[in-house]
Formats: sequence, structure tokens, C-alpha cells
Amino acid sequence: MFVTLPGGWGALLFACLSFTPSLLPRGGLVQGLICGIAAAIGYGFGVLAASVWRAFADREPRPPRLRSWAAFGIAAAVLFGLFFGLGQYWQHEIRRLMGVREYSVGLVVLSPFVAALVFCLILLTGRALRGAYRWTAGLLRRRIGPRAATAVGWIVVAGLAWALVTGVLLTGFVAAANEAFSVRDTTTPEGVRKPTTGLRSGAPGSLVPWESLGMQGRAFIGSGPSARAIEEFTDRPAMAPIRSYAGLESADSTESRAAAAVEDLSRHGGFQRRHLLVVTTTGSGWVDPASVDTFEYLTGGDAATVAIQYSYLPSWISYLVDQSKAREAGRALFDAVYDRWSKLPHSSRPRLFVAGESLGSFGGETAFSGEHDLANRTAGTLFAGPPNFNTLFREFSDHRDAGSPEAQPVYKNGRTVRFTNDPHTDVPPVDEPWAGSRVLYLMHPSDPIVWWSPRLALHRPDWIGQPPGDDVLPGMFWFPFVTFWQVTADLPFATEVPEGHGHKYTAEYVDGWNTVMRPAGITTQQLEELKKTVAAGG
Repeated sequence: MFVTLPGGWGALLFACLSFTPSLLPRGGLVQGLICGIAAAIGYGFGVLAASVWRAFADREPRPPRLRSWAAFGIAAAVLFGLFFGLGQYWQHEIRRLMGVREYSVGLVVLSPFVAALVFCLILLTGRALRGAYRWTAGLLRRRIGPRAATAVGWIVVAGLAWALVTGVLLTGFVAAANEAFSVRDTTTPEGVRKPTTGLRSGAPGSLVPWESLGMQGRAFIGSGPSARAIEEFTDRPAMAPIRSYAGLESADSTESRAAAAVEDLSRHGGFQRRHLLVVTTTGSGWVDPASVDTFEYLTGGDAATVAIQYSYLPSWISYLVDQSKAREAGRALFDAVYDRWSKLPHSSRPRLFVAGESLGSFGGETAFSGEHDLANRTAGTLFAGPPNFNTLFREFSDHRDAGSPEAQPVYKNGRTVRFTNDPHTDVPPVDEPWAGSRVLYLMHPSDPIVWWSPRLALHRPDWIGQPPGDDVLPGMFWFPFVTFWQVTADLPFATEVPEGHGHKYTAEYVDGWNTVMRPAGITTQQLEELKKTVAAGG
């Protein structure tokens, strides 16, 4: 038989559970992928459970009766059909919560066939590895004892498989991706022009050549609100903001890129502005325009922003293969800025802020040792969509005050660090003072980047057992391995949802920066108008 009956029951159980709700709406192809992976895992557990049972019963495997297969077939048809239908209902409810209208009936119908294909491919791969083990162990038994041959055979096959995946496939994938994205980095986004003002890197007289900024650097430098646009927003005279940036081609090392960006910042007069923002970029060097544009509008243009690139690769690949680059970039840039800033007279220092989204928040955190360091060395911090592996984010969340949920924790009565999924409302705890430097984390309940962790495979997180956010179904529950793959499959689509959900924080930056900076003279009506301006990309 292609499958065993115990394995079939395990595959059926896990396949049915794969239809339970996750954080984001899933299309048919993604659901098929999750279902196939879950079924393969369940099959393995079913086979393992049967093997353990036979060991305790001290008997050999027996072929199942035809009526056992008939019972399994009927149960599979009923249970799979039931959970398939429930899955469509749950997906409809998630789409309703988020205002998602896209829905392909054809792909939904195709999903069981995708699941079957994925299941068969995984099962065949597993059996190929088992065949390789048996062949290897057979060769070894000619020279060593059977027990040693069994152990060594498994070690050899597992080691070779691991080396193939990580040393050949992964390395080849990363090399190909790096080559592709490095070529893309030489392009310039449509509509972006080399600046002519002396307030931007890459302009005439700048220490950093325009060609060295990279695609994302040129997009950052060549965009942003003008002094006139800021004046129209504030109804007051405004300044043209300063932006400084160094790309991978601007210098040979992270430290030298940071030094070049800071030197260019100083040359432009950035340390003479009233507000100074240090941004740690995502993997490819991307700076979220919504965050920086908002910062510049709220400061009346009396602001300077500095950032550097540390990779050609997108954040998700950078996370998989080299988190150290984000750490080095975040620490090197802030230290270079702080070294220059701390030598200025107290009366003429700009207010120093820090920001980062996603992997940028991960890198931005590494410049600080904890809450007191953030409070002592910055005037405020805004991190959006922090990955679950962020060091300080985990420290603040894991040591949250008793009774506060993980989806919106309270740390040390909110004296410095606070968390919110809606900065338009009062940030909890609303009855506690929030003086001095403010550190604010923006995190949506439906953002898989915030909640994904390898621990999901075997450990039930607090956030699933607690009351969910407004855009997460109350029916979501944790199940070993299944939940892990569901949330993993959510990751690539974290930004493919409407604003205010998943990993899209554009709508929250206006209220977030207003909360952190507390600018004077900005009305509620102006904030609402600014949200429209930022959402429109200008």
C-alpha cells in the first residue's frame, strides 16, 4: 500500500485541522500548501504512534481489514468535507473583519488537489530518505554490528540531507537572490530624480554619490514633502527637511557607511535642526516613507533623517540567512550619530528620535541595552511591526505586568515603553503618567511577523489563549505543528491586506508619531488631513 492506515488517520486529523482559522485570509493555493504539509506531519505521527504501540504490544504489523479501510474512507469523506466547508466560512469571516474582497472560487476548489500533491511529494521524499538509510545501513552491516550500522546509517543520511538543504539548496538560493537583487539595486524608481538642493545626500556637493545610494536609497532621498507642502499643512512657515543616506556601494563596511552618512548629515546642517531621526532600514535598505514623511510634517520641516543600507536582500531573506547585518547597521548608525550629537552643547542639541519597521525595529533595538538606555539617549522611539525575535520587544513583553495580555502588554506601568494596535485612541495604561522619553510599539493582532516564532510548533503562546484583537477570529486556537505552518504561510502575505491590518502600518504613523513627539499646535483636524496625505503617498 502507498499509505498505512494509522498514518492515514493521522494525516486526516491534521488535514482537517489545517482549515481552522489563522491570522490572515488564505487563498486556495496557500490553503492547499498548508493542508498538504499538515497532512504529511500527521501521517508521520500516525505511523510513529502505531510503531510505539506495536513495540509495547510486542507484535509485528498486521494488514488492516477491508472494513477498516472502508470506515476510514467514509470518515475521511465526511470529516474532510465538513472541515473544508467550515474553513470557507472561517475565511469569509476573516475577510469580513479586514474588508478583503478578493476571493477565487476556482482556487478554493483546486486546494484539495494541491494538498494531495504536496502530501505525496513530502511522503515520497521521506521514503526516498528511508530507502537511502536502508541502503547505507546494509553496506555498513558488512563491516560493523547491526545496531551500530542502524545508528550510523541514520546519522549519515540525516547529515547528508541537512547538508544538501542548507549547504547547497539554501546557499544557491541566497546567492541567486543576492545576484538578482543587486542588479535591481542599480535601478532608480520611476519618477525619482537626483536632488539639486544641498539638503540631500547624492546632490551636488554631497559626500555620498547619487549612484552609490542603491534603489531604495534613491527612492528615499528623491522623495518626501517639500517646504511648501509642509507650510500648507501647518499654516506656518516651514523648512525643507534634510535627508542623509549611504548605500552598500557608498563605503566598504557598515561602520564606514554609517560614518559617511553622519558626515553628510553634518555637512547638510542636520545637527542644527531641532529634530533628528535615526532610521534602521529593512533588509534591502527600504525606509517607510509614511513614517519619515509624517515625522517631517509634524516637525514643520525642522528635521533631519539619516539611514544606511546593509543588504540587497528583502527582510525575510535577510532574517533567514544573516540577522547580524541588521544588528551591526542599527548599532553602528546610532552610535555614530550619538557620538557626534553628544559632543554638542546641551542647549543646541536636536531632539533625537529612533524609528524602524519590521527588521528595521530589530536592528534599531540593538543600539540599546534596555528601557533606561532608550529613555536616557533618545527623546522618543517608534517601532512598527516588531518581529517576535526582537530582543527588547521580547524582554518587555515577557516581563509585562500581571494581568496585561500579550497582544497589548503593559510594561512597568507604561512609564517609558508602551504598546498599541490603535494609536488613535489612548495608549494603555491610560491612568498612568507617561512623562519624559516615550517608546511606542505599533503591533496589529493580525500581524504574523509580530507573532511568528519557531516555538509555535510545540508551545502554545499566551496571545492565542487570551482575548483576540478586533481583526482576529475568537475561534483561532493552537494545535502543535499545524498552527506553526498556518502562521508561517501568513508571512508572505502580511502586507497583502488593507491598511490597519497585518503588517501595514501606514494609517497608524500619524497618530503614533503625534503620541511620541507631542508636537505643539497640531489640531485633530490637521492630523486627519495628514493621514489622507500620507496614505496617498505625499
